Amino acid sequence: MTALDAQAELVDEFEMFDNWMDRYQYIIDMGKQLPAFPDEWKSAETKIEGCQSNVWMHHRLDGGRLHFDAISDAAIVSGLIAVLMRIYNDRTPQEIVSTEPSFLEELGLDKHLSPTRSNGLHAMLGRIYQVAESQAA
Repeated sequence: MTALDAQAELVDEFEMFDNWMDRYQYIIDMGKQLPAFPDEWKSAETKIEGCQSNVWMHHRLDGGRLHFDAISDAAIVSGLIAVLMRIYNDRTPQEIVSTEPSFLEELGLDKHLSPTRSNGLHAMLGRIYQVAESQAA
């Protein structure tokens, strides 16, 4: 499955919900399934600036693919991390860089998140692209 396929699958899943309260709950539930994030990875280097909540993102290159682990102290933000991981985790740097985040508009996340949550989402997305660009170079 490509990153574009993952975006399409996510959009299809969100279409099952009639309202944004159900979608928020689904996002929160996704965040509860994130893997454990070791405390030793919580550092100034892995902290994402621009988020209202505390967010840490660790990455490593494994077999030519970027693997990300991330966590937040806020349930909705952890869910947004899970959304990003479904699309961008364990992909090649080139695939990440070439995959536009069309899901933001298709899901309506930019319209339905508070400005601070939206800024945080874009900061996390920016970090993913920054890492991928540096690895692709």
